[in-house]
Amino acid sequence: MNQTVKVETLIRTDPKTAFRVFTDEVDAWWRKAAGPMRFADGKLWEGDFEIGRVLTWEPGARLVFEWRTREFAPGEKTEVDIRFEAEGDATRVTLLHRGWEALREDHPIRAGFKTGPAFRDMIGLRWAEQLTSYRGRF
Repeated sequence: MNQTVKVETLIRTDPKTAFRVFTDEVDAWWRKAAGPMRFADGKLWEGDFEIGRVLTWEPGARLVFEWRTREFAPGEKTEVDIRFEAEGDATRVTLLHRGWEALREDHPIRAGFKTGPAFRDMIGLRWAEQLTSYRGRF
């Protein structure tokens, strides 16, 4: 079953600025659990924890990075793919979070939701909260 999460928002700026704020100011808008957020050395960090490696870095267009939390076992990861597309005088930011089907049904990140719409909705709401905070930077 496809467990890809998709969240979109519209930002009143150009794609290059939207990308720059997303990456350079991540610690200012990201609602985090522990430690400052930053992209550094080709990775995304929360404090001293490596969330994942950056796989694609195309300023103003696309950002793809691996995603894992402290609850993930070594080797477990998912993938976040973010597109920045001009739409009139704004930028549509589309976030896809995929790879959840690789995690076992009783994985702690699932919070009791094995698969299906309830799990996708839970993750989607978490990302929607993050993107709402990000949108507030403009």
